[in-house]
Amino acid sequence: MKTRKIWANLGVEDLERTTKFYTQLGFKPNGASKELTSFRVGDDNFIIHFFLKEILKSNTKIELTDPKSGNEIIFTLSAESKEEVNQWQEEVKKAGGAIISQAEEFGEGYYGFVFSDPDGHKFNVFYM
Repeated sequence: MKTRKIWANLGVEDLERTTKFYTQLGFKPNGASKELTSFRVGDDNFIIHFFLKEILKSNTKIELTDPKSGNEIIFTLSAESKEEVNQWQEEVKKAGGAIISQAEEFGEGYYGFVFSDPDGHKFNVFYM
């Protein structure tokens, strides 16, 4: 088998809030409908679709976990410097995200922080 592409599908409560949050962080819009809002991320244009939770549950026939109380995946966003990590942290705060862990060094040569979007999806902004 050969996989042509991979992307993420996440469930959210409010498409307008999600669109505003990720637009403020500079994610590139990839289209929207009454069921989802979509963005491209990074140099390779990784796609993240944010579906209304009920639509995603109905389409996949699975129960979604509550990302505010746990997480199955943490996306990592690559930064080019410690200063850029710090800038991301400030932008996340301004956009209404929650800082899970403050920017700090962890291990030799590693610097980053973790945040969640308004629905609880976790991201690590990381400089190495």
